[in-house]
Amino acid sequence: MMTVLQTAKDVGVSADELIEILGDIDIAVDGPDAELNDEQIAQVCDELGYASIEEARADNAGSEEEPEAPAAEKPAEEVAPEPAAPAAEKAALAEEVPTAAKTAPAAEKSVPSKEPGLIELKKPKVVVKEFAEMMDLKPNVVIAELMKMNVFASINAEIDLKVAKEIGQKHGFTVRKEEKKKAPPQPKASAKKAAARKKQDVPDTPDALLPRPPVVTFMGHVDHGKTSLLDKVRHTRVTAGESGGITQHIGAYTVELNDNKITFLDTPGHAAFTAMRARGANLTDIVVLVVAADDGVMPQTLEALRHAKAAGVCIIIAMNKMDLRSANPDRVKQQLQEHEVMVEDWGGDIGCIPVSAQTGEGIDSLLERILLEAEMLELKANPNKPASGFVVEAQMEQGMGPTASVLVKEGTLKVGDPVVCGKYWGRIKALISDQGKKIRAAGPSTAVKILGLTNAPGAGDEFQTMSSDKEARAISEELQAEERRNQLGGAGAAAPKKMSLDDLFGTAGVGGEKKELKVIIKADVQGSVEAIAHSLSGIKSDKVEINIISNDVGNITVNDVMLASASDAIILGFHTGKESGANAAAKREGVEIRLYSIIYELIEDVESAMKGLLEPELREQVIGEAEIKEVFELSKKSKIAGCMVMSGRVTAKASIRIKRGRDILFEGLIGSLKRFQNDAAEVRQGQECGIRPDNFTNFEVGDTIEAYIVEKITQEL
Repeated sequence: MMTVLQTAKDVGVSADELIEILGDIDIAVDGPDAELNDEQIAQVCDELGYASIEEARADNAGSEEEPEAPAAEKPAEEVAPEPAAPAAEKAALAEEVPTAAKTAPAAEKSVPSKEPGLIELKKPKVVVKEFAEMMDLKPNVVIAELMKMNVFASINAEIDLKVAKEIGQKHGFTVRKEEKKKAPPQPKASAKKAAARKKQDVPDTPDALLPRPPVVTFMGHVDHGKTSLLDKVRHTRVTAGESGGITQHIGAYTVELNDNKITFLDTPGHAAFTAMRARGANLTDIVVLVVAADDGVMPQTLEALRHAKAAGVCIIIAMNKMDLRSANPDRVKQQLQEHEVMVEDWGGDIGCIPVSAQTGEGIDSLLERILLEAEMLELKANPNKPASGFVVEAQMEQGMGPTASVLVKEGTLKVGDPVVCGKYWGRIKALISDQGKKIRAAGPSTAVKILGLTNAPGAGDEFQTMSSDKEARAISEELQAEERRNQLGGAGAAAPKKMSLDDLFGTAGVGGEKKELKVIIKADVQGSVEAIAHSLSGIKSDKVEINIISNDVGNITVNDVMLASASDAIILGFHTGKESGANAAAKREGVEIRLYSIIYELIEDVESAMKGLLEPELREQVIGEAEIKEVFELSKKSKIAGCMVMSGRVTAKASIRIKRGRDILFEGLIGSLKRFQNDAAEVRQGQECGIRPDNFTNFEVGDTIEAYIVEKITQEL
């Protein structure tokens, strides 16, 4: 334990500065005498770019040898070299410039760089006496140089970095601000978790990365045989015990083929797949889209296909029920082609494997194709880092308490590891494999059930091992406290912020890359869907493109909302409504739903949204010019320019430039605009007025004031 004051000395900042830094990283203290624990001190060091307090102490040891005394305690002989201080101060009032010096408080001392001829300043200002010592000059030499630049400073005053650069350049020095590397800011609720990840993270060198098994998800239309096919792959009977042949839970299973492992996720459908992806859980490497050879492509097949495409994963078509006489594989391939899925037999690059869950036909070919795709993807992970991954399912089990089936993405999860899982924590008491056996460790792409958590997390939640129970508990408590704060702040505070059309209308994109607007279209009839999709694709732009994630007939469903949330898309409805639960899901996920009855209004809104993604062009327009006829001094720090408007107009909200000939003395805002002692919104050509520039007084009779406005011009598509 150390006090704030002691820590401040060790890291080379003042106590007040350290208290401010502590506030930035959510550590509240009462004052300099408050005590900090080891974890808090480590956070401070990390924020300031030090690996440890010992490193900070060693780095700042030199600066403690010569502490700066307060200005009032300086010996008289150090002040003596200021022969004309009163005159200098008087001149400073008459000729104030933006770089005027200010008397310095006890400042953090900068030290010369080890590089010859280079001076690095810890702050954007430096005390004259210190700066002179850095250049091995007498202070009065620096003061004389400053006076030549119309900057009047005493020996204990501070000068700006810009002024220091000019003086240093005259004496052969390069002066610059010292740069300290800082870690990128983390969200407040997960600051400790991010810090723990940073401390435990092991750099992934090429030698450390080893091949990992692919993670595969079966998706498709109901009753097309997803579970039966997976059952055949695993050589177990799952389907018989499940009502209606529909998977009742999320599980994960591992199979082997020729000494190669494949991990399968057994999901109850694409809704759960997308719900997990919307929460950041990109679990799947390959999606096997199961299509019945007799039924062909069905609505849920297309929906599953859209979800897989939106996830950006590799797709393999498994054409099931090939043992039936009614099987028509060519018809299925034709239907897939109509929906822009080109299989290899028809000149595309998507594998299409004929299989039968009843006879086992094609199962080995399917597994071989999965391994081939995995080899092409070059899936690798580091098994020697602290384990992390995602929750596949979680529940309260009688006799076991909270359990969670997790998929390890990186590292190796071991019995006894402290872990944060979602917002809960625990110490791993047992690891149970998909075959029900207790194991001691689970590596990358391995699915296991874990016991020992304090509560059941949610599907899609992330888990991460920690260095100690204390650290895991602290992070868990912080995450739960943050959730409570969000709930107290209302539903709006807890809902994730997604993109809306209103945001886009007034928000410009950043950077020069091509922007993308993602939309989901729902309409009452297929003709409307096609008309809207055609109209949107007809909006030509080299700067923004429209990505139609999905278009379909019918009301807006919860599945549509989850797809929009996962893809960061906007839902556009035309002559359609919302199914039960869609509104609540949209509010919870922060998804924007827009309903229209006139097609051109929909197109206009989308065009406006596309324009809103582009940075507006800034165009300056000079609206007037005034000449200073007289200067009225209200106080030492406030002057008013008595002006005559020579052309155009001057408005109170305009920006101004004060010019002396061709030199620009000031550029900023108008503090106040008056006419006959009254505030004025606008003064026109030929009228007199009083202008007080905001925080600038160094103007004279004869100077020109130019008023201008900056217009934001919306770019064309």
